[in-house]
Amino acid sequence: MNINQISIVFKTFFVILIVFFSSSAIAQQKYVIDNSNHFWDKVQFGGGLGLGIGSGYTDISVMPSAIYNVNEILAVGVGLQFGYLSSKNYYDSFVYGGSLVTLVNPIPEIQLSAELEQVRVNTSYDSTPYRPSYSDNYWNTALYLGAGYRTGSVTIGARYDVLYNAQTSLYGSGFMPFVRVYF
Repeated sequence: MNINQISIVFKTFFVILIVFFSSSAIAQQKYVIDNSNHFWDKVQFGGGLGLGIGSGYTDISVMPSAIYNVNEILAVGVGLQFGYLSSKNYYDSFVYGGSLVTLVNPIPEIQLSAELEQVRVNTSYDSTPYRPSYSDNYWNTALYLGAGYRTGSVTIGARYDVLYNAQTSLYGSGFMPFVRVYF
């Protein structure tokens, strides 16, 4: 090794030491935590209830959810869904699952939403003179994109399932109106 190579090795070693100790020195700084901004102060709870009763038809649903307001524009959250559908002398169906929700408020009155929903559908069909009874159990995935008018804690709007497939979807249409409430 000549003197130039030794000098380069020492300089490189010296730079590595400075970088190492300077980052250690920065890590020793004390940070003051602002307790005025608690996690639970930014959480809102809400959801929906549904009840439809007709001639031989019953539809009951409970959909609780919670969101975390990241800031005035963005909120993220989770939801659960439980439902029971029945058509007399035809079928009984239980639906349960969850969803991930993102809400964006570009201005206070407008709310844009994206919701990924995954539900399990368990349906039992009654026997008829034309077919025997049978069961159908499957997972249904939906990705809803929506927009609504927001006033206070209530949003009224519509959403569309971009993954909608008439052959496999749980719902009769990809388009759905909604009323969303968070407290």
